[in-house]
Amino acid sequence: MNNASALLRTLVVYAVCVPLAIWLGYMLTSIEDFSRSTFIEVGIFLLVLIFPLLLRWHYFLLVLSLNLSATVFFLPGRPQLWLIMLAVSLGISIMQRTLNRGMHFISAPRLAWPLICMAVVVLVTCKLTGGIGLNSLGSENVGGKKYFYVLGGILAYFALAARRIPANQAMLFMALFFLPGCLAVVGDLVSILPSSFNFIYWFFPANNYMGGEIESGAAGLRYNGLSLLSMAVFPFMLAKYGIRGIFMTGKPWRLVLFIGFSSLVLFGGFRSRLVGMAVIFVIQFFIEGLHRTKLLPRFAFIGLLAAGLILPLAGHMPFAIQRSLSFLPVSVDPEAKREAEDSAEWRYQIWQAELPQVPQYVLLGKGYAISAQDFEFVQSQGFGIISADEGGSAIAGDYHSGPLSLFMPFGIWGVIAMIWLWVAGVRALYDNFRFGEESLHGINTLMLALFVAHILIYIFIFGALENDMMTFAAMLGLSVSLNGGIRRPSTEPVKAAATQFNRPRLQAIFQR
Repeated sequence: MNNASALLRTLVVYAVCVPLAIWLGYMLTSIEDFSRSTFIEVGIFLLVLIFPLLLRWHYFLLVLSLNLSATVFFLPGRPQLWLIMLAVSLGISIMQRTLNRGMHFISAPRLAWPLICMAVVVLVTCKLTGGIGLNSLGSENVGGKKYFYVLGGILAYFALAARRIPANQAMLFMALFFLPGCLAVVGDLVSILPSSFNFIYWFFPANNYMGGEIESGAAGLRYNGLSLLSMAVFPFMLAKYGIRGIFMTGKPWRLVLFIGFSSLVLFGGFRSRLVGMAVIFVIQFFIEGLHRTKLLPRFAFIGLLAAGLILPLAGHMPFAIQRSLSFLPVSVDPEAKREAEDSAEWRYQIWQAELPQVPQYVLLGKGYAISAQDFEFVQSQGFGIISADEGGSAIAGDYHSGPLSLFMPFGIWGVIAMIWLWVAGVRALYDNFRFGEESLHGINTLMLALFVAHILIYIFIFGALENDMMTFAAMLGLSVSLNGGIRRPSTEPVKAAATQFNRPRLQAIFQR
């Protein structure tokens, strides 16, 4: 009977899979004739085939995709992969919760309520400002894709809080969360690989900071992917070893790897990323209490020594490194200095154009959707200077400022919800840092430092709500999942000890 049943299952599998495999093989042999609808059909069939794997591994794949710079190129709007995996994983988790009453999402109302409040603000603003507006689906308006990224970022918290991550897998999930960012370096290969490999950039976007330079043969190449690789390894090493474990354990290979990978951030030419990494490092340095150790004067001496040796040579370094260091009082290439100053001046012009309009969006933000005519105007301006009277159509929601990217679309209500989330998030991460399990201490330290640093970077350096919402929510969701919620000081042993200590005294009193 068992053999007959197994044979029947095998025949059913072959009856389904063999025709499907033949059909897929035929479709792939005619890839030159592929259209978007063909890709969608193939994608649906592949999704059906791998659905049993998704039921088991969807949570791993969700965490893996959150910092993966991959796009689903054949879907309208080219959404990032994490947005699709979020929908799949959250849907499976809700289905499993419906079918299994023993499965529960991790409860953390302190974090859930501000996220729900933010989602309500986004949805109400969207409704009152003319709807979403997806030009990729035929709408006359554009810009609505940002609504999906903000709401997707909010839902990322709930998708991550769907299950508890075992303590023995904590570092695995840290690797799944941070290290896929290393694959952003694929986009830099556009300067090396021949055009026959352009299909790679369907999945991993090419580095758009070096397109013109490659064609003109200029030396001003900026390796954005290499910079993102550095920003992926940097927090992972801090989570795994901590600053103390990197600098004070007598294992020089850790120090060499940490400094080597951290220095790669300079090749992107982004001043904000260099400053951001320094902010994260300083905050974690103080959270670990290293300012009270002999490491502080050592760091001060080494920093001054490195500055004295490296900064005088800044003008002889590659263009991207000079651009990254251009905000320091050092001598760099005039072209790198001018390009960095033009970028800053362009942002100042945008802010000057938008600030006079702030009062009219206090109670109701402008949302994200803009008309196609305004969008075409913005596209035609490129990197030019924007005058104050053109600021209304500036900008297509791209303010290059965290506070403006929050206030202009969603008004004061979005600001209140976000501040609520930040305060609740810092408190929750601090509780997990202080009262969490000892095995998670390094991860909880990094999460607290990273969250606080990201708030400061978002407010004072650079931010965009449609990108940063997922980052904030994902850090909180991972912390809740790793710690099983928000930890509290354990009082049970104290109560038990007090009961055992007082019971003989109580008996003696009654015996008297």
